[in-house]
Amino acid sequence: MNLLVKNIGTIVGIDESGHTCVAGKEMNSIATLEEAWLLTEGTRIKDYGPMSQLPTSVECETIDAQGGWLFPSFCDSHTHIVYAGSREQEFLDKIKGLSYEEIAAHGGGILNSADRLHNTSEEELYKQAMERIDEIIAMGTGLVEIKSGYGLTLESELKILRVIRRIKETAPLEVRSTFLGAHAVGRAFKGRQSEYVEHVCNEMIPAVAAENLADFVDIFCDRGFFTPEETAKIIERGATYGLRAKIHANELAVSGGVEVGVKHRALSVDHLESMGDEQIEALKDSNTIPTMLPGCAFFLGIGYPPARKMIDAGLPVALASDYNPGTAPSGNMRFVTSLASIKMKMTPAEALNAATLNSACAMGESKDYGSITRGKIANFYITKPIPSLAFMPYAHQTPIIKNIILKGKVQ
Repeated sequence: MNLLVKNIGTIVGIDESGHTCVAGKEMNSIATLEEAWLLTEGTRIKDYGPMSQLPTSVECETIDAQGGWLFPSFCDSHTHIVYAGSREQEFLDKIKGLSYEEIAAHGGGILNSADRLHNTSEEELYKQAMERIDEIIAMGTGLVEIKSGYGLTLESELKILRVIRRIKETAPLEVRSTFLGAHAVGRAFKGRQSEYVEHVCNEMIPAVAAENLADFVDIFCDRGFFTPEETAKIIERGATYGLRAKIHANELAVSGGVEVGVKHRALSVDHLESMGDEQIEALKDSNTIPTMLPGCAFFLGIGYPPARKMIDAGLPVALASDYNPGTAPSGNMRFVTSLASIKMKMTPAEALNAATLNSACAMGESKDYGSITRGKIANFYITKPIPSLAFMPYAHQTPIIKNIILKGKVQ
């Protein structure tokens, strides 16, 4: 079934350039069309134009936007949506002054989630995850990457990835899957980190590949977690099975994660709260997308990534939610764009480009997602009438989304 949306106040995020991402000063430019219509054909965008040229001979379902704005769906390139239960006790620990690393050292953090997940059935994990999927769809997300990493044993990592596969098969949005066995050292390997790395390389990755459960491989390369050398080893092993890397890097310290990611052509390096000029320089002339997760910095009360320095250096930055139970318990990408503007001084246009086209690029999917482009997948949402683009991050909690369309279907 085709769909015609008419009386659109403004279409935002039009791209006719064919670019897979936007970088530097180009990030502050976003094409729009006022008083417009948009037509889909099947799962894709067929055409759009001014209301003065509204098609009259097409047979299709029709939505009257009544002056509302039409935006490309958010693309969230870094989440951990498949987890068991919540970790609000650690939230209280943070209020009392404990740091993320102190909580982890006392058996909390990632290992706490791994313990819970181990004792949770695959069916229950799927049920909980789908509630979160429905939540992010309602807030405008149409493409999401989901990581494992709360298993830390072969059996539990495979369980998470099978849940992600089921989400891919049943959810209306598009899903990409990442194997993150190297999120922390599993309890069974306490004090034997090098042996755990060998376990990830020689047992976990082949098992994941045998079931075709992942699109990417990820490693937490940071102080107190995995070293650049261990990260490189896992990246190289993943590459032999066709898994391109996406790296957790520089959240807690300048860790070498950016440099190892660039060297091994990682698709993205994510977090980047700790960045110096050397790391920014390393990202220049690379195909690695620097991805910032301001929801994590907000929740932990740590410094934000230096977005302005990266954009001014000509980089194509992306934004993602980091939706997880411990450090960013929200998948609200609109709030992420608000934090980007308030805390990292990104303009609304820069933030929207970072949360759509560039985040799609951080999943290798910007040829089909992330902008309003003829031939791309018809993923978009329609708002109530709003005064300007800046209203989106400004009034980040005002419920303004009226219609959500994913793959050409009204949700």
